[in-house]
Amino acid sequence: MVTATTSDHTSILKITRDAIAVNNVRTIKRGSVQVGEEIYTSNIALLANTVIDGWPDRPVDELDADYLSPVFEHLPEMVVLGTGWEHRFAPRELTFALARRGIGLEVMDTPAACRTFNILVGEGRLPAAILYLGT
Repeated sequence: MVTATTSDHTSILKITRDAIAVNNVRTIKRGSVQVGEEIYTSNIALLANTVIDGWPDRPVDELDADYLSPVFEHLPEMVVLGTGWEHRFAPRELTFALARRGIGLEVMDTPAACRTFNILVGEGRLPAAILYLGT
């Protein structure tokens, strides 16, 4: 909270920042990610206020909209897919399937996906991140 006052101590401006999201990625390393105070060691789906632990480990080139359906109930604006420590391309049909639902898809390595998720949540956006934690 920031407050500005005049010389006679009259408050003229008060700015507060509401917490937009509970979840922020604090650290990421091969095999684990820390979200808030919790450390996860298996793939996760991360939303602004929810973590789905134990996300299924399916090869990226085999992903489809059904794989992502558990995050759709959270109405994300976009899905950030972290493919591990190497960038892999998702199937084109996955991009099209999400676009038909009005949801964007960005695919990148997992550390970049974590940074992107934090930025989007900090902007008040509603992303979902699927984070592969293996190699």
